[in-house]
Amino acid sequence: MTHTVKRTLAILFMAVFGSAFLYNCEPEADSLGEQLFIDGAAEGNVSSYDLIAYNIDNHDSIRSDASRLVEVINTSGISSSRFVLGAFSEGQFGMQKASYLTQLRMSTDNFSFGTTPKVDSVVLVLRPDVVADSVATLPLKDESILVGTETVPVSTEIKTYPTSFNYKYGKTKLGPGGTHTLMHINVDEITTFLDGNDVAFKRSNVVVGTGAALGSTVFNGTVTAKTITKKSDNSALFTSDAGIRIRLDKDFFQTKILDKNGKPELMDAANFTRYFKGIKLSVTDTDGYLLQISPESMEMIMYYTNEKNDNGTITRPQSTFKFLLTGGVGNARIGQYEYDRTNSAWAAAKSSINEVDGDAKLYAQGMGGPSIAVKIPDVTIAGLKESYLKDKNAIMSAKIRIYTDAATWSNNYKRTTDNLMILPVVKDSNGLLTSSGFISDLTAGFGMIKSYDLDKNPSYYDFVVTKTVKDIVEGSETNKILLVNTGKFVLTTAGALGGYKFTTRGFATERGVYVGSDKTNANRIQLKITYGTKK
Repeated sequence: MTHTVKRTLAILFMAVFGSAFLYNCEPEADSLGEQLFIDGAAEGNVSSYDLIAYNIDNHDSIRSDASRLVEVINTSGISSSRFVLGAFSEGQFGMQKASYLTQLRMSTDNFSFGTTPKVDSVVLVLRPDVVADSVATLPLKDESILVGTETVPVSTEIKTYPTSFNYKYGKTKLGPGGTHTLMHINVDEITTFLDGNDVAFKRSNVVVGTGAALGSTVFNGTVTAKTITKKSDNSALFTSDAGIRIRLDKDFFQTKILDKNGKPELMDAANFTRYFKGIKLSVTDTDGYLLQISPESMEMIMYYTNEKNDNGTITRPQSTFKFLLTGGVGNARIGQYEYDRTNSAWAAAKSSINEVDGDAKLYAQGMGGPSIAVKIPDVTIAGLKESYLKDKNAIMSAKIRIYTDAATWSNNYKRTTDNLMILPVVKDSNGLLTSSGFISDLTAGFGMIKSYDLDKNPSYYDFVVTKTVKDIVEGSETNKILLVNTGKFVLTTAGALGGYKFTTRGFATERGVYVGSDKTNANRIQLKITYGTKK
């Protein structure tokens, strides 16, 4: 379409709808229907239709194993992923707590730690995303540290970085302008074998046993990078990237690892993952915020010494050994989520879901929380079919508009541009909603969602469903239920859709309350159709 034709289209719409149609706030008719306007071949009209929208109770459970914690994928598999750690409470959805379970492996099977090995320290490093250009460098600290058996004068430089707001959700600060909310992180031994082939170990409500408390820290929202330089020759003794460093119980690792030096327990991955079954990251808090972290950036490093005989001189040089925590080596990983819905609005809403007429308020939450089902009433479809056949009213644009509920969702919690997605679903024999692919608009290459007024109350979203509705009204497709979930579809490294089953829903921290099929509310969920009538 030429610029002149688009300008003529804009003038036509403004003339038809006047002040009631805010052209600068609306997307243009998508290209699927633009041909109807070429050379003034059609007149445009916009109509709104009520929808049947109701809540879906997912029973606080979702697939959250490694295959569902995917952020980006490539042609050979998972490229990067995320897990969630933290806790957050508010009145609409209640309390949500996220923990992370993971196996670990020896970086070298049947590794020899030498003669009389002894643990110096063990450190677990978590690396949340940071704001790289907001670094603060502390003054150099002169000190002496023990390196092996030698005390060495050093200079220590520490740089601090704030963690990125993009990966945090909830009460990140203690009041407006206050200090960062503290997160109390625990690391515990897992005593249950994480069988990745068992469906019970693929869902977020998995139950596992824990044993030894391995370590803990208090996270204040900033991460540190450290460089230790030897003063005698300015050589670097130690460097670390920005991260949360959690010191673990060295006596545990002495007994669990070094005392098993050369034993079958450390021989291979099959033995090791049944011997040392994994670690659990959790928080003691029940309110605060949820933090997304990349597991690919995690490290567990053991610093140890062993006995060396150098021409009759016995020394104990220091060495390091890394345990493998990343998903690329096949470790089982699970996002474990707990909820307390007591006295929450969602607890009341889910007890009276109305699939016939719809619910007045709609609740959507990631990580196993509720979803939303949307259906165009059959009588509306019949009317649109008749209008198309009788009056030649062809659909140029169709979108589902959904508003946040101004009365109950007036807050400063993060609202992203694309944290909702939509899928066509059908009910199976058990009454469960199942999907087999994207809506046809996505497969045809059209955008899915546009967001508006994210800094205001209310905000609203438009789902593009032009081809989906045209295929029903003007074609032979049957009317389907559309399922709205919190999260977004995962893209490949090339920027293409990775498949309808690949979504961020398993670790999406966002949630929202929306206006449903409430005929008394002007912002109720509606189908907005722009159609053209052939002259």
